[in-house]
Amino acid sequence: MFTKKEIWALLWPLVVEQVLTGLMGVADTFMVSNVGEAAISGVALVDSLNMLVVYFFSALAAGGTIVCSQYIGQEDGIKANRASNQVMSASLVLSAVCCLVLATLRRPILRLIFGQVETAVMDAADTYLLVTSLSYPVLALYSASAALFRATGDSRRPMIVALVADILNIIGNAILIFGLGMGVLGAALATLGSRIVSAVIMLGFQAKPGQAISLGGPRSYLPDWAMLRRILRVGLPSGVENGMFQFGKLVVQSTVSTLGTTAIAAQAIISTLDMCQGLPGQAIGIGLLTVAGQCMGRGRPDEAKRYIKLFTLISLGVNVVIGLAVAGSSFFIIRFTALTPQGRDLVCQIIWFITVMRILFWPAAFTTPNGLRAAGDVAYTMWIGTASMWGLRVVMTWYLCRYTPVGLWGIWIGWCTDWVLRAVCFQLRLRGTRWYAHDVLR
Repeated sequence: MFTKKEIWALLWPLVVEQVLTGLMGVADTFMVSNVGEAAISGVALVDSLNMLVVYFFSALAAGGTIVCSQYIGQEDGIKANRASNQVMSASLVLSAVCCLVLATLRRPILRLIFGQVETAVMDAADTYLLVTSLSYPVLALYSASAALFRATGDSRRPMIVALVADILNIIGNAILIFGLGMGVLGAALATLGSRIVSAVIMLGFQAKPGQAISLGGPRSYLPDWAMLRRILRVGLPSGVENGMFQFGKLVVQSTVSTLGTTAIAAQAIISTLDMCQGLPGQAIGIGLLTVAGQCMGRGRPDEAKRYIKLFTLISLGVNVVIGLAVAGSSFFIIRFTALTPQGRDLVCQIIWFITVMRILFWPAAFTTPNGLRAAGDVAYTMWIGTASMWGLRVVMTWYLCRYTPVGLWGIWIGWCTDWVLRAVCFQLRLRGTRWYAHDVLR
């Protein structure tokens, strides 16, 4: 169904987009780190909270991607457009609610999740959360629009927009943090501005006539409950899974906050470098949603299974290349941070451990389930993901950090054990037939 040329055309912009985003994230983190440990600690705490919201938007967009890709597989462009309009309107409403809640109640929420951190860290977190929460509506619109373009096989335009936004973010950081001395506030404003620009450009692309999935008239955004049910039936379990995953990471982050400011700063650097390793694999998983979704839309589960295996192997190869590059350069990268020598050594050691585990288990744990989701097997992936996250990652991390002397190592031992269980469960599921016994468009 898909030629090598078509797969390549879909994947390379996705990988480039994610790699560039990761590199810009590293630059962003390190620019903030030069303001001081309190600043980077505050930003790291808020970023873990922001990711909870971002992943929920991404899950809703993924639900729209799956439904739209299956309609495209059936060559039903009218319903594909109807689904895309419902995704856009639902994303805007939900993001506006999240923006209002977090902007208004940010201080109590930060204290509830992270406890009594140092005053300087809390002040930095408060400022960063206020400004970045205002970007939720435009971020949700961008995420939904980009996901819908990918559902049609067009990943090139989202890549271009992401590149423009990343460059603007770095330029904004340089001007506002260093040029104007605005510190954390400058970093937050640069993020807000770049997200507004990316949403405007993305919607401009979608408004052009002749698009496979385009913006409709005002009436097309009124609730279509039957279509919303189809989208939410796929997107909601993924949203719950992603929400529980990110909430679990918040619990882990609150455990890190008890280890002191130096540990929080070291964890922020490790998380950023780990994110760089994971983003290309995530890009391949995003591409798999489109490919497997269109296969299932045409009633070809055997072909979908073949592509799931192929994309998992591609993800493995990419993890080897990117992981070794990131781990090998980590010693030189962290020399430009404000970490102590002991903190730098710890970061390097943990990054190498993560790299090995990521190569061995991550593709089977996170690329494969995207193929299962594209077939509508979202309940299974939700339960396995949630149980593994809380039963292993959260509990093990909490125990190791509080009752053993391993310190920050406890976070990543629990983290990687979670990967192992997911990999085993999802590979066993793929061997059977129950994963494709779903009717997404019913």
